[in-house]
Amino acid sequence: MISLHSHPLVRRTATALALLGVLAACQKNDASAGQVAGKLDDVTQVAGQKFDQAASYVGQQVDAARATAEQNFSSAASAPSIRIDPADLASTAQANLQNAASATGTALDRAATMTDEGVQSAGHKLQQWSSQSTAASSSASTSTSTSTDSTDAQKQMDK
Repeated sequence: MISLHSHPLVRRTATALALLGVLAACQKNDASAGQVAGKLDDVTQVAGQKFDQAASYVGQQVDAARATAEQNFSSAASAPSIRIDPADLASTAQANLQNAASATGTALDRAATMTDEGVQSAGHKLQQWSSQSTAASSSASTSTSTSTDSTDAQKQMDK
């Protein structure tokens, strides 16, 4: 609980009241000690009433804040704070699926294009290799047939 003596408003009010009491006692009129004491008692009673009013006001504000906090806490605990609209959820899911399907189609098209290019390149290389193989075997058979012909010619000359 808040101590009334440590609250700045209370200290200022008490200081102001004490100064008023001292000023009332120091007036240059011919007031008797009884009159000063009576006025000081009146000021003390007014100050006490102001303190009571301030304490009551602070108590009311604390009670109102506590009631509001309790009400907010109980309403937050009783109802879920997240609301899900099935139509919005379905719409979002459908949009996500369409985006995924589009991205998948694009990826498949790219993969097919790359595969086609790879197959074409491999086909060209195979044709080149086949051409080179055929040319090499043709030249080998031509040189074999030429050497056979020259061996036959040598045999003919030897006869």
